[in-house]
Amino acid sequence: MTLQEIGQKAKEVSHVLGILGTEEKNRGLRAVADALVSGQDGILAANEKDMEKARENGMSQGLLDRLKLTPARIEGMAEGLRQVADLEDPVGEVISMKQRPNGLMIGQKRVPLGVIGMIYEARPNVTADAFGLCFKSGNAVILKGGSDAIYSNLAIVEQIRKGLSDAGLPEDAVLLIADTSRAVTRDFMKLNEYVDVLIPRGGAGLIKTVVENSTIPVIETGTGNCHIYVDETADLSMAADIVFNAKTQRIGVCNACESLVVHKNAAEKFLPVIRERLAQKHVEIRGDKRACAIEPSFAEASEEDWGKEYLDYILSCRIVDSLDEAISHINRYSTGHSEAIVTKDYESAQRFLNEIDSAAVYVNASTRFTDGFEFGFGAEIGISTQKLHARGPMGLKELTTTKYIIYGNGQVRP
Repeated sequence: MTLQEIGQKAKEVSHVLGILGTEEKNRGLRAVADALVSGQDGILAANEKDMEKARENGMSQGLLDRLKLTPARIEGMAEGLRQVADLEDPVGEVISMKQRPNGLMIGQKRVPLGVIGMIYEARPNVTADAFGLCFKSGNAVILKGGSDAIYSNLAIVEQIRKGLSDAGLPEDAVLLIADTSRAVTRDFMKLNEYVDVLIPRGGAGLIKTVVENSTIPVIETGTGNCHIYVDETADLSMAADIVFNAKTQRIGVCNACESLVVHKNAAEKFLPVIRERLAQKHVEIRGDKRACAIEPSFAEASEEDWGKEYLDYILSCRIVDSLDEAISHINRYSTGHSEAIVTKDYESAQRFLNEIDSAAVYVNASTRFTDGFEFGFGAEIGISTQKLHARGPMGLKELTTTKYIIYGNGQVRP
């Protein structure tokens, strides 16, 4: 199909999806979950073709981890769909209803956005997550994955469409653009006649390209230069556990810690501890001059390191003189995703929560929790790092809009 044909099909089916009942949508989601598990052999074979090509092209370890599928990860994708089926359906919720002096009853009702476009990189699990959330919220979705995961995406979409067909529901609820060329991607960004919102999910380069070239409204997601600040009052054992988890539990994800900021009064004790912990995973630490003076094994950081999303076993480290300096540094170099403070001081914690300008701000916890599943939304379609119309993990409600509904009994405007 051409892009125009894909757009037309998505627009047509969006009108059907927008009025599906909750039970029909839940039945479809569970059928798709079953289809993914029963069809996992084909999905894994397709994924191995992508992995083989990625290894030949020298893809980094972090991105290989993002790309790789296993039976457990496919089961996780299926479980995510089942959890979305169990969530409350936002569509049709009447948010308010008030009577005007003239007798009109005016309210707001939650409705689907319509057609959602997704442009994303080597994350085949996004294919199932995006479908599930869009379907439950009554939206059609057009998917444009990267060339690195094309075989995996084709196999996953095949099973999604099979599951929908088995449930007697429209297969065109999900449409995949199979052409991975940049020209087609650019054309997709101009498909505003059919697509209501475009969500890029990937690295900074992808998001910048979409924001600068799209004629479709864009929700920015994903890029995560996430910071952890170790305050002078921090429990250093807790801080080491949090940094180790946030940096190494999965390195190729947007909520992994990339930047460590340490108060000068904690640095002498903490840096040797964290160096030893991170050495277990062979993490390279790039520090400022004061950090390198304490730990000569650190590489010297450049200005570029402070704003870098590594997606690798690399961590920047800066020593600061005060909480004010930490907040200033983080707000300057943050991508607006997730930041954390480790502290015993209540006032410092409150100031950090109030003054850090990011979508998710933590006290004494790992940034790895910024996730739709961990926040209780089921799967999420992405982490919005902008302020309109959604911010943070985007679940079902963030994939809806509202319309006004008005009840009258013959009123005319004088």
